[in-house]
Amino acid sequence: MRKPLERRLEGELEQFIRDGVYKRPNFLDSPQGPRVRMEGRGEVIILSSNNYLGLSDQPEVIAAGKAALDRWGAGTASVRFICGTFTVHRSLEAACARLVGTPAALSFGSCWNANEAVPGTLLGEDDIVISDQLNHASIIDGVRLAKAITKCQTAVYKHADLADLERKLAAAHDRRVRLVITDGVFSMEGAIAPLPDLLDLCRKHQAVLMVDDSHATGVLGAGGRGTAEHFGLVGEVDIITSTLGKALGGAAGGFVAASAATCDYLTQRARPQLFSNALPPTVAASSLASIEYLEAHPERVTRLGEQSRYFRERLRELGFSPLPGETPIIPVILGETSAAIRMSDLLLGEGVFVTGFGYPVVPQGQARVRCQISAAHTREDLDQALAAFSKVGRQLGLI
Repeated sequence: MRKPLERRLEGELEQFIRDGVYKRPNFLDSPQGPRVRMEGRGEVIILSSNNYLGLSDQPEVIAAGKAALDRWGAGTASVRFICGTFTVHRSLEAACARLVGTPAALSFGSCWNANEAVPGTLLGEDDIVISDQLNHASIIDGVRLAKAITKCQTAVYKHADLADLERKLAAAHDRRVRLVITDGVFSMEGAIAPLPDLLDLCRKHQAVLMVDDSHATGVLGAGGRGTAEHFGLVGEVDIITSTLGKALGGAAGGFVAASAATCDYLTQRARPQLFSNALPPTVAASSLASIEYLEAHPERVTRLGEQSRYFRERLRELGFSPLPGETPIIPVILGETSAAIRMSDLLLGEGVFVTGFGYPVVPQGQARVRCQISAAHTREDLDQALAAFSKVGRQLGLI
């Protein structure tokens, strides 16, 4: 006999299918690249990958992972503070700090873990964390966890609304620590946080600023150093979290970059660090190789910007209305979740893999297909994808 939970879940899944919002996973049978082999479909152009610099299948990155497998083995078999810290972890953390412009860095199993670790470890009941309304789910959950564990106060300010943030900072004048958290690049919109103004506000109110740069590391700034470099503010942000699973090779892992004292304290007290195995050496080495490749080849970042501008402009010429922006995240808003899923399915039928997003990933009525451009895309790739958008857009009456 099925248990009540199973019956409820099966019923809700059936409703997802009836509503046209059920998302079926697609299985790849090749490395991430501008074109991938998809099981059951052959080759398709991929516009849904976070492989912004095209490094996930870069030969130097792959070779570094293979060499690490031979030197250090498949895994650490331990947490960091026992015997799970290998020399490659120290090298990786030094490279992360160098890249984003902080004195130190500490690696985690994912940026999700990093975003859980910072507020939940550094804050207490006399403190407050204030988060942007559109921050990533990992930040939202990290703030909720901090409130539950440390009893700190929490607040949310309207997206990129500096006046609302200042009101909340002023109201929290009696808090020992005021931590403001924002995405550097908001993943569903492609919008860039107003970092100079945020820094000014935090300085005025003696607040700490934390930026999740997961979609900016390797993407923004002439050298791909992130949101701070984009605004000429490298070294000014108090705490940066980011991922190793997107532009930097796309394997896995994340990091916190901050002062030496902050990183050392997290090493001593952060539960996601204390109770999780360290990154596998292969992942750490591939990530390190990705950072070194980026530092040696900033032209990848330049090309990414050029390709992103080209695709956004051509979409507008076709009659679509992508959200404006300067990043390789190019969302086309469609409204209802079912419409986004339908367009995604039709584009896949034309050989273009782009994901439709709806509630609860984005707000109700703001469903979209989110295009993500890579430096590895050729103009032929992009033009073929644009032709598919034109065909499907007319078929659905969108243009």
